[in-house]
Amino acid sequence: MLTIDLAAIQSNWLKLQTIGAGASVGGVIKANAYGLGADKVGNALYAVGCREFFFASIDEALAARVFLSSDAIIYVLGGIRAGDEHLLMESNLTPVLCSLSAINSWAEANAVLGCNASAAIKINTGMTRFGLDLREFESLCGNQNLLRAVNPVLLMSHLACADERGHPLNSQQQHSFANCAKLIGSLLPNLRFSLANSSGIFLGAQWHFDLLRPGAALYGINPVQNDSNPMLPVLRLSLPIMQVRKLDATAVIGYGSSATLPDGARIAVVAGGYADGLHRTLGLQPEGYLNGKLVRSVGRMSMDSTMFDISSLDLPSEQLLGLEIDVINPLLSLEYLSKKNASLGYEILTSLGAGRYPREYLAGSHNG
Repeated sequence: MLTIDLAAIQSNWLKLQTIGAGASVGGVIKANAYGLGADKVGNALYAVGCREFFFASIDEALAARVFLSSDAIIYVLGGIRAGDEHLLMESNLTPVLCSLSAINSWAEANAVLGCNASAAIKINTGMTRFGLDLREFESLCGNQNLLRAVNPVLLMSHLACADERGHPLNSQQQHSFANCAKLIGSLLPNLRFSLANSSGIFLGAQWHFDLLRPGAALYGINPVQNDSNPMLPVLRLSLPIMQVRKLDATAVIGYGSSATLPDGARIAVVAGGYADGLHRTLGLQPEGYLNGKLVRSVGRMSMDSTMFDISSLDLPSEQLLGLEIDVINPLLSLEYLSKKNASLGYEILTSLGAGRYPREYLAGSHNG
């Protein structure tokens, strides 16, 4: 069972709004809200006041236009392909334009359709991924006819090292973005600006500008490296015990005979394996909690199942068959798993999105 606490997600968003006082707070719910369900998460965030949402692709954004209220602003982060402009305009989606060719195509589509559909413009201030380089940006600002034909409503960039507070690139990017904002702001006084992702919100007010774009922090991933996590945990993953086996002799366990347990040991076989996203992000030997006690997996994980050594528990097998082993919970948190297994909280969350778990959503108090 994958249990997702929508009230905790709402609380995390409200906390970020408090920290970013004066700036609007959006919600990054791309990749199916990092695997947790974009429709459920999006509506929960909308219920507490979020009105701007970010997606990676047109397909994600089109799906969101169905479940989000019509007044929600939906941005498409991943750029656009030539020919997609009309579909975006018809669906009232706001593309994030990352190149001069995309900017020219958007301006041309506006002219052909006789409309003034809005867009966001992204610039590269140090991430060197998507976005106009600074010379391209300066060239765009020098062509006011093209700039106005694009109808930009947001200028944005992305921080590369915000989770490391002392990294010099944070200040360099802030300075570069502020200069760009000043330049284009003199031409388009109503334009808004957005730089801070989850970790960037905690760098300070200089990084906030007009719109904050949290993703990871909403889902309980720690946005401040080497500090206590200011966000609430959001999910619990519990795997049902399908079989309990007591060994009557020393035995090898699982594929490849990679583990051995002695006579008298007990094994719990749970539903859930690497086809469900349980892979290196939980470690070579995943841990779990069963009836309040820490247990460890034994042998290789299978596609559909994982085995745990439960020799330390004295509950009868019949009773154990009605229980589950938690592999993610407040004790086995995303932060703990990330540090222990050299993985990213993002990896853990998105890997669960393709899983076959039944889901339970704990509704927020603002969901009605």
